[in-house]
Amino acid sequence: MRLLVIEDEPGIAGFLKEGLEEEYFAVDVAGDGKKGLDLAMTNEYDVLIIDWMIPVLSGIEVCRQVRKSGSTVPILFLTAKDTLDDVVFGLDAGANDYIKKPFEFEELLARIRVQLRNRNNGDDSLRAGKVHINPATHQVFCNGNEITLTPKEFSLLEYLMRSKDKVCTRSRIIEHVWDIHFDSDTSVIDVYITFLRKKLEAAGCLNVIQTIRGVGYIIREPEPA
Repeated sequence: MRLLVIEDEPGIAGFLKEGLEEEYFAVDVAGDGKKGLDLAMTNEYDVLIIDWMIPVLSGIEVCRQVRKSGSTVPILFLTAKDTLDDVVFGLDAGANDYIKKPFEFEELLARIRVQLRNRNNGDDSLRAGKVHINPATHQVFCNGNEITLTPKEFSLLEYLMRSKDKVCTRSRIIEHVWDIHFDSDTSVIDVYITFLRKKLEAAGCLNVIQTIRGVGYIIREPEPA
């Protein structure tokens, strides 16, 4: 999953990027509202985390412009503003949630998971046939047996599962599972797909990830027997 953090305090931005990447997210960071808005408008993100008090364009203005474009990407405000009027103002501008500074990182993670769950019709787990993912615990099961994946393998499988029944192009995968600065050579995706297939097949989950030749990959829900 790919996140955008718009935060002008380098210490906080670095802390968030490092912590979120340890949780298997791909993270882009912008230090002001204009750069953040440019990234939000030109790339596809799963969640935006925006500080209210940022230079050039405020977080409120960034939020308004994103919503004006028609985007429904979840937006979390991260700010020291904490009055009721501030909260209402931020939510009315189009934010989905609001977390006050100082904050606990685990709370932020929980709020991100809520937004991802809401996009998944309220279900926190991801399923396709005999494969089951628990994003909160980073566990993967096949036929009820847990499979051990590396962080990048997990991120790749999670992205494909969240896009179930939709073709994921290599360019979209590289943006969501790696990050915007990753080398344009997407052959690494094929290597990780091979790793994933071997582990899934060894556990008895066959043909989970299908190749769309010349385009990318897809996970389809199996037809009822």
